[in-house]
Amino acid sequence: MFSNLRKKSVWALLLVMVITMSLIAGCGGNQPKEQAPAAKKAVVGLAVSTLNNPFFVDLKDGAKAAADANGLELVVMDAQNDASKQLANIENLIQQKVSVIIVNPVDSKAIVPAIEAANKANIPVITVDRGAAGGTVVSAIASDNVAGGKMAGQLIVDKLSGKGKVVELEGIPGTSAANDRGKGFNEAIKAATGITVVAKQPADFDRAKGMKVMENILQANSEINAVFAHNDEMALGALEAIKAAKRTNVIVVGFDATADAVKAVNEGALTATVAQKPKDMGKISIETAKKIIAKETVPAAIPVALELVVKK
Repeated sequence: MFSNLRKKSVWALLLVMVITMSLIAGCGGNQPKEQAPAAKKAVVGLAVSTLNNPFFVDLKDGAKAAADANGLELVVMDAQNDASKQLANIENLIQQKVSVIIVNPVDSKAIVPAIEAANKANIPVITVDRGAAGGTVVSAIASDNVAGGKMAGQLIVDKLSGKGKVVELEGIPGTSAANDRGKGFNEAIKAATGITVVAKQPADFDRAKGMKVMENILQANSEINAVFAHNDEMALGALEAIKAAKRTNVIVVGFDATADAVKAVNEGALTATVAQKPKDMGKISIETAKKIIAKETVPAAIPVALELVVKK
């Protein structure tokens, strides 16, 4: 009898052990397998001069789309056209230890200490749209602004048949874009001895300032035949001033081919604009940064094509 009880106890114990092990195995089988942590994205900094300008918004959008497509994280810093703020922005990016810094300088000379600080921290620097007057830059991505200025100047010369009075609205003093566009424009104008530049004033690439400066120029000059503005924002501001003053037959040429400017060209208000491709600039900047991160060699200068936009 005791022998039978002992046997039953052993079998009961074995049964409990089997059920327990089955439950443990079952629970273990339902546990999710541990996954390897995702690879950390490389971070690229974009220090832009201002996002209060459609051109640079397009540049930023092009960069963001390319960063997403290439598995990079993009940190955007807006200097609001303040050179000292841009220096602080780049110091911030250096502290974040980003892999590459892309900079669109507010001022080509004022940006040099920031680039040198990045050089010291061994962070490669790319410039986009505007160049830098110093520091080590791995690659400069920009349109040929001198050539673009010449395109605008030659169009005005042709439209005026080599004779007339012309105004030049300049961008932010010290920027490579303003310097180069002005240089190209004046080279084309000087070749036409019958054309006189009656006024040349900066309006800082800003529409409201372009309007105000143009109002003052119109008051001081009874005859103006053409205006070249270093960007579309100033050109559109100049158009408003010309319209308000009830001046007619004034040729206005801008630069950048922003959406508003192209619309004005197609409506016949703006004579022409020199088309840059800011989204392409942003895209190329990111693709170049990715190559630099991969230790690939990149060109020291990468040109972006220009095109003269006139009414079709």
